[in-house]
Amino acid sequence: MLEPSNNNELPPIPGKRYFTIGEVAELCAVKPHVLRYWEQEFPQLKPVKRRGNRRYYQHQDVLMIRQIRTLLYEEGFTIGGARQRMSGQQDGEGDGYKRHLIRQLRSELEELLAILRV
Repeated sequence: MLEPSNNNELPPIPGKRYFTIGEVAELCAVKPHVLRYWEQEFPQLKPVKRRGNRRYYQHQDVLMIRQIRTLLYEEGFTIGGARQRMSGQQDGEGDGYKRHLIRQLRSELEELLAILRV
């Protein structure tokens, strides 16, 4: 999972529904060609494609890309090892990642709800 120290190095994710590949590249500190490559290597990463084959990433995609980045760049995993970790084939951690992602999204939604109630 993303450690709090890793989150501090990256900019916060804005409250938008869709992000372009350029925006995601900035949010995750990787180049766009790396994102396109990771789409081929990680089957879970499937951004919405619209007119002209343009990619639009959602919030959970950005979180997943940050997780992949952490595994590869900071924890030293290979592409194959990171793919196994993300798919949950290794130690059943894929379910843990999904629970973490759901908890994080729920927390953000609760924060938004609190803001709307004010």
